[in-house]
Amino acid sequence: MDLSEYSICKVSTTTGVNMTAGAAATTLYTVPAGKTFYPVLVVVRNNSASLANGTDYDFTTWEQSVSLTGMTVTTGYRVIQTTTNTTYTPIAAGGVFQITISTGCTAACTAVIDVFGYLV
Repeated sequence: MDLSEYSICKVSTTTGVNMTAGAAATTLYTVPAGKTFYPVLVVVRNNSASLANGTDYDFTTWEQSVSLTGMTVTTGYRVIQTTTNTTYTPIAAGGVFQITISTGCTAACTAVIDVFGYLV
């Protein structure tokens, strides 16, 4: 029995994610063959510098325009989950769940990102 198919669980941890303005998109999770991924929440933690100017981070087929400006303390963490009545598209086998930095922080900064969800 694969727990990721019967519960919401952590499917990935990505360290060293560049959160700086102009950074390339980072793949946080690749969906296994024969499965469909439903993201449920993301935890951003251990940022190496303030994200005070980071006003627009986007996650593939999921949350868009996420502001992390309140993450000025490097020992904190932020839980990102949807609280709106919004329909999202699941990610098919072989697809990727990424973070894209549209308007990132101005200081050089990396973070650790944990992705939670389930597979069908």
